[in-house]
Amino acid sequence: MPNPIRTKIYEMYLEAIGVKNPDELYRRIWSEGERGHSLGRHLVAHLPKNPRCTLCNAPFRGFGAPLMRLLGKPPSSRNPRFCAACEDFMTRHQGGAEVELTMLFADVRGSTTLAERMSASDFSQLLKRFYIVATEVLVNTDALIERLVGDEVVGLFIPGYAGPEHARQAVQAAQELLHVTGHREPGGPWLPIGVGVHTGVAYLGAIEGSSGTGADITAMGDNVNITARLSSKAAVGEILLSDATYAAAKLDLGHLEQRQLQLRGKSELVGVRVLGVESSPDRP
Repeated sequence: MPNPIRTKIYEMYLEAIGVKNPDELYRRIWSEGERGHSLGRHLVAHLPKNPRCTLCNAPFRGFGAPLMRLLGKPPSSRNPRFCAACEDFMTRHQGGAEVELTMLFADVRGSTTLAERMSASDFSQLLKRFYIVATEVLVNTDALIERLVGDEVVGLFIPGYAGPEHARQAVQAAQELLHVTGHREPGGPWLPIGVGVHTGVAYLGAIEGSSGTGADITAMGDNVNITARLSSKAAVGEILLSDATYAAAKLDLGHLEQRQLQLRGKSELVGVRVLGVESSPDRP
């Protein structure tokens, strides 16, 4: 059950800032970066270390963890991806808002073949290593980690967290993901991945999970589906940037290959720019 004291504090906070319902607060945080929340999240990100609360960045390990526990932010017993305070808030105040953001999906290429060639334990350790380096990259580029599951990592670059240049941040994260998985190494990557990045409007909100594990943050809508399908189309070491992301990022990446892709469920072709290992420095 939600902690009644923390719930009351959040209710008083909503009243103090003139917010009448949770959706309005979520809209402010997602779109505008409600000042106290965004500043606190940025500062806490400098405390070691991962894993962290997906919403507020509170560290669960390292010397910052005892301080977070004193502030009522230990790992939630219902969902370890969030601290207890954020979990209480989302469980009590489920809601969300439509917002323009940039989404990043990174998939392991050929994971079935990899799993066949390795023991289950070794394959599990390989994916765990992927989660660790991907988390580090996404946290450092101010993304909200929406999902780490199976052979997929999803990061949401929300204006309220990543700032107005969220598309640029997502491109940087995609390039860094290729770097940390070894795609620029002479011997090839230690894990082959493809990345899709797209900018558009999606519904971003906190919803109660059907498994009873508490509320979770998720993005929904057509643009989420586009990003996932771009990722599935990317070859090993490729980043597929939608034309929307390429325009929003305003980066000078030189001459990039352009493609028009037919994505499942879409009646119109989707234009992309291809950022490969050879054309992708460590950072733009």
